[in-house]
Amino acid sequence: MSKGQIRIGIGGWTYPPWRGSFYPDKLPQAKELEYAASQLGAIEINATFYSRQSPKSWEKWGNSAPDGFQFAVKGSRYCVMKSKLAEAGEGLSGFFAQGFAALGPKLGPIMWQFTHYRRFDRDDIAGFIDLLPAELDGIKLRHAIEPRHESFRDERFFDLCRARNIAIVFEDSDDYPCIEADTADFTYARLQRMNEDVPTGYDAAALDGFAEKAGQWRTKGDAYIFMINGAKVRAPAAAQALRQRLTL
Repeated sequence: MSKGQIRIGIGGWTYPPWRGSFYPDKLPQAKELEYAASQLGAIEINATFYSRQSPKSWEKWGNSAPDGFQFAVKGSRYCVMKSKLAEAGEGLSGFFAQGFAALGPKLGPIMWQFTHYRRFDRDDIAGFIDLLPAELDGIKLRHAIEPRHESFRDERFFDLCRARNIAIVFEDSDDYPCIEADTADFTYARLQRMNEDVPTGYDAAALDGFAEKAGQWRTKGDAYIFMINGAKVRAPAAAQALRQRLTL
């Protein structure tokens, strides 16, 4: 049986407390992405949730990462915060026109994070999914949706995602439901319960459990696992500890 690739990473790469704890003391800030990409398998870009990025930035970021590394891109808030998602067409057009196709094979999934107050509305979600492009400038796109309301634990939602090979984000969180469903040929996980008192963010038992899950996810395709939010200062250490368990 063929296996997918496991990519473990963090959210973003600019965070002052990481200097000296993750980044070497005298590393120039301009080299932080290059260093982070050399130590991890993926990074989720969160800045795209708030604003468009310049074509030059996408090109620079792509050139800073080694072959095999991928960037996940967080979908724009101007798309996911509309009262009717099915009316997000104009916002989506602008989002996909910002130039991230310059990443080429380093472009990973696009992650759409819904607000905690959005309930599942089958017709509206179906309309939104219909607006999501299958490719961009010849690059096949992968989409992942992170619902944050229990109402999305619904087979109708799962069926909509399966029809378009959209992953439902596995969310390890104290605040939002973890909806684990097999809807795509890849997995997208966001692990958000790190503890600053634990040097590796998660304790050994939790990391062992995630390593086991990652092995299971890998049997069906690629797996993207991000240590994100929670005790952010511990995110790089948590990602590296999980990578070590999987000998990545």
